[in-house]
Amino acid sequence: MLIAGLDEAGRGCVIGPMAIAGVLVDEDGLRGLIKAGVRDSKALSPKEREKLANEIKAVVLDYHVVLVQPSEIDRAVAVGGLNKLEAKVMAEIIDRLKPEVAYVDAGDVVEERFALLIRSFLKSARDIRIVSEHEADARYPVVAAASILAKVERDKAVREIESSLGLEIGSGYPSDPRTLRFLREWYTRNRSFPDFVRKSWRTAKEIASEIGKTTLDKWYGK
Repeated sequence: MLIAGLDEAGRGCVIGPMAIAGVLVDEDGLRGLIKAGVRDSKALSPKEREKLANEIKAVVLDYHVVLVQPSEIDRAVAVGGLNKLEAKVMAEIIDRLKPEVAYVDAGDVVEERFALLIRSFLKSARDIRIVSEHEADARYPVVAAASILAKVERDKAVREIESSLGLEIGSGYPSDPRTLRFLREWYTRNRSFPDFVRKSWRTAKEIASEIGKTTLDKWYGK
């Protein structure tokens, strides 16, 4: 049986793309993932993820990673369709990998609804079985493998942004003080955010509002 696992990384980030990955295995490949010690990417260090990513690529039949850029995410958020965007990309990956069954980490609070949403976008593989569950990366090695590839590719994209700027931007998550410091300093200097920032995110909106208000207060001597 051909089995696919799919997961995303960076959905909640304010900086950088969201990475969505899929891997395809047969029974031998699944055993290879288990033997390699593949597990939830969040439980691994960056070095462990990078090492496992190479081992994953060596044992799977195929894999594919899509980087969804901030501008596309902002457009989806504007119409309340972030789940729809994620499901659409997952369907494209499933169509490419052509498994018999696909295990996915559910992006919707209602697991089965997310499976139906993915199925609505399928083109060439409508007869496959889709298993959509929360925390699937902790339950299924094939989803954990996709989680690792997604995380490694997203981290690489963030480091490339950082390298091109010559500035520290942190992890890109709103909870990271380095990321918040970068956003505030950039907006203070430029009065706008660069293309790699998700402008629809509350974090970005609050920083823009905060700095804009501070500027007006200074202007009017408050």
